[in-house]
Amino acid sequence: MMENQDINEESINNQEENNVQNEVAAEENVTATPSAEELLAGEKDRYIRLYAEFENYKKRTAKEKMEFFQYANQDMMISMLGILDDFERALKEIAKNGNSSDLQGVELIYQKFKNRLTEKGLKPMEVRAGDTFNVDFHEAITQIPAPSEDLKGKIVDVIETGYTLSDKVIRFAKVVTGN
Repeated sequence: MMENQDINEESINNQEENNVQNEVAAEENVTATPSAEELLAGEKDRYIRLYAEFENYKKRTAKEKMEFFQYANQDMMISMLGILDDFERALKEIAKNGNSSDLQGVELIYQKFKNRLTEKGLKPMEVRAGDTFNVDFHEAITQIPAPSEDLKGKIVDVIETGYTLSDKVIRFAKVVTGN
């Protein structure tokens, strides 16, 4: 009977070893091939990342498109600034030498032209004598001795008006500074 008991114990031990080996093999199979939930989570993560990347692409292209339309007429606006300057000079000369009806006619055309450019985003820079010189908006074409102490390093005279197009400088104001 002892022998039978030894044989039974051996078979029980063999079965336990086989069970432990089967469990280890089953665990290896689980880690080697992902479950359906893990696959789904991985694909969902890829989808979310791809969707976010596409949304960023749409926003970026929309922004670039808006900037393109905003500054597309920049070259045309720069070429119109010369005409605007000519109108201003003509108004000064007509005011000195001409009659009031000529002045009114030219002034109406000038205002209409200026309003159309303003509708498209063109704005003149507000620069006056006594303002602080700023290289981001002004171009110093010359320096003169300051007429007074408070004008040292400041703008003494504005030679040419500067303009911005949708908050971007397209022509710097040409100024004379005091030293």
